[in-house]
Amino acid sequence: MTGTMPASPPPTPFEEYGDGDIRHLVESYPLAWVVPASGGAASQLPLIGIFDAENRMTELIGHFALRNPLGAALAADKRATILFSGPDGYISPQQAGNRQWGPTWNYAQAEISTEISVEPELTEEALRLLIDKVEANSARPWSASELGARYHKMLPLIVGFRAHVKHIRGRFKLGQDEAPETLNTILQNMHNPDLAAWMRRFNPGRVQDLDDKD
Repeated sequence: MTGTMPASPPPTPFEEYGDGDIRHLVESYPLAWVVPASGGAASQLPLIGIFDAENRMTELIGHFALRNPLGAALAADKRATILFSGPDGYISPQQAGNRQWGPTWNYAQAEISTEISVEPELTEEALRLLIDKVEANSARPWSASELGARYHKMLPLIVGFRAHVKHIRGRFKLGQDEAPETLNTILQNMHNPDLAAWMRRFNPGRVQDLDDKD
């Protein structure tokens, strides 16, 4: 018996995003779940994205402790799903200014299919990339060299890895389906500045600047 395959449903407004949105999510919220295909050893790790000239993410760089069972899982199967989660929050009818409006939860997330290569020679570079990232806004940025002799004792206890990006699936549920009046009322009553910033990012031209209000 033969037949045509059903057509894939069109993407929702929450699945419309660009490479820059994925980059902003990864760079703003670098702590991600690394979930190996072999199962049983999911770990939260801070990761640094590597991007090409077109702003597409090609790799993620990180490290983990040698005692982490993630290492054995990746030795059995190098495939892993990496999950990034950005700001999120409950939106109540009170925030929307309408008691008959249905409450919801807004969020930003990305699911990245990868193949991971564990590379001991990458360990120091992985550390440097992460430290440079998290210390960038410090008045006196810290460096690993300040550990002195302890650094060389700690280094053999961890290993660097490179996650080669195969596929990215994002979902950014940030009020794109709300009427402009409702969206603006929610934002006026929002107490989560990070979530508000992402809602504004994904609703260009639909958000009223509070400074423009009469």
